Amino acid sequence: MLKVLGSFIIIAGVLGGYAMANGDMAMLWQPAEMVIILGAGIGSLIVGNPKEVLGEMLTQAKGVFIYRRRGEEFQRQLLMLLYELLETVEVGGLKALDQHIEEPEESELFNKYPLISQERNLMAFIADNFRLMAMGKISAHELEGFLEQELDAMEAALMQPSRSLHKTGEAMPGFGILAAIMGIVITMGHIDGSVAEIGNHVAAALVGTFFGIFLCYCLMGPLSNAMGLRIKTELSALECVRTTLVAHLAGKPTLLAVDAGRKLIEQDVKPAFKELEVWVNDFEEQRDAA
Repeated sequence: MLKVLGSFIIIAGVLGGYAMANGDMAMLWQPAEMVIILGAGIGSLIVGNPKEVLGEMLTQAKGVFIYRRRGEEFQRQLLMLLYELLETVEVGGLKALDQHIEEPEESELFNKYPLISQERNLMAFIADNFRLMAMGKISAHELEGFLEQELDAMEAALMQPSRSLHKTGEAMPGFGILAAIMGIVITMGHIDGSVAEIGNHVAAALVGTFFGIFLCYCLMGPLSNAMGLRIKTELSALECVRTTLVAHLAGKPTLLAVDAGRKLIEQDVKPAFKELEVWVNDFEEQRDAA
């Protein structure tokens, strides 16, 4: 909702200020200039990126406007899922995880936490790395190195759409200048016309420059930044999982291992250690009662 509000403020501010200065709104409607700029921008995106990146770019752009912030309940489910998985290892060994990590979508344990089950990348990351631990001996240092490399690769792939959009956005003023130059060429072809006619052609050319700058700084720049921040938020959950697993292999008790992961959650949604203790105590009471 805030993204929609921000977009409305941008448009209202730019066009409202133009109208306050007695600008003619009809002069801003220059389809030919828009075709040149949008065609060059979209074409450069297609030339510079594979279709997988373009598809992910569309998905992330949509997600900016419909994205729901991962709140306290999501963080609770993530931490408690990790706690239950590690407790399962403590009680029954790594082999006890087979029924959960081989088919996580069918696991009763995973299905207890629906907000996590909906996140395919996160689910796969948890299951794959618990499976890695179960396959053989691996030290905390080795696991940390493997997971760091995996997260770096995932971040590079997930951030590529926002980076590509940002680069194209930076080129939009140049495409605007390109459209303006072509408009001036047309103006030169009508140099023998009236002053009013020449003025209209020059105004049309300048609209191209305006449109390119508007797309860069008012649309594509903020959108690419929002896409990048959204990915950073998603990666924080993976960082939480990584730190928890490494702490567990380093010999930390389950609660302390999960708390190590808790510290990697974003500050504005990170639960306090006391909250984590309450959640764990409630789980232990329910388990004992069962």
